[in-house]
Amino acid sequence: MLVRPLAPSDSLEGLTALLHRAYARLGAMGLNFTAVDQSVETTRQRFASGQGFVLDNGGALIGCVVVAGPFDPERHPGVLRSPWYLRRDVAHLHQLAVDPAHQGQGHGDRLVDACEAWAREQGYHTIALDTAEPAQHLRTRYARLGYAEVDQVQWDGKRYRSLILVKPLVGAMPTADDAAHRDALAPVA
Repeated sequence: MLVRPLAPSDSLEGLTALLHRAYARLGAMGLNFTAVDQSVETTRQRFASGQGFVLDNGGALIGCVVVAGPFDPERHPGVLRSPWYLRRDVAHLHQLAVDPAHQGQGHGDRLVDACEAWAREQGYHTIALDTAEPAQHLRTRYARLGYAEVDQVQWDGKRYRSLILVKPLVGAMPTADDAAHRDALAPVA
């Protein structure tokens, strides 16, 4: 199995179906993650927002993730609720999914590793993600990978509160009172 960048020839319909399968368990828990039922157009937009990676099993895509730099608050005003997604030194990952038939084999960790490597290569010092507060199994998994819970946010339309988790890629864990965090909170002139 190969973790590789998303290619133009990869099927967005197939990735959308993969996301639906991977997030079905969360949907059954009553957690309305976007990936539970997102459209192909949403998949296109999310993967166009950063660097997509896929897990290719002999031509069959069995995993995916997107990693990117700070969100643009003009295009994504909801991110103003947490400066972790605005900081210039913080990359973020989302749309992490592994087909249920292949879960529990370390494939998700490989996709996260690819995101962390990309972020380091791009000069980011920290990587962030968010997950549903009630999804204890995901919180435990991310903690095992070195991610610490640093913030919480209520995203529009979600029936659950999300936790922001971060992992330092170099040096010490940044804090909510450091200069970069304050800069992310500052109004854009």
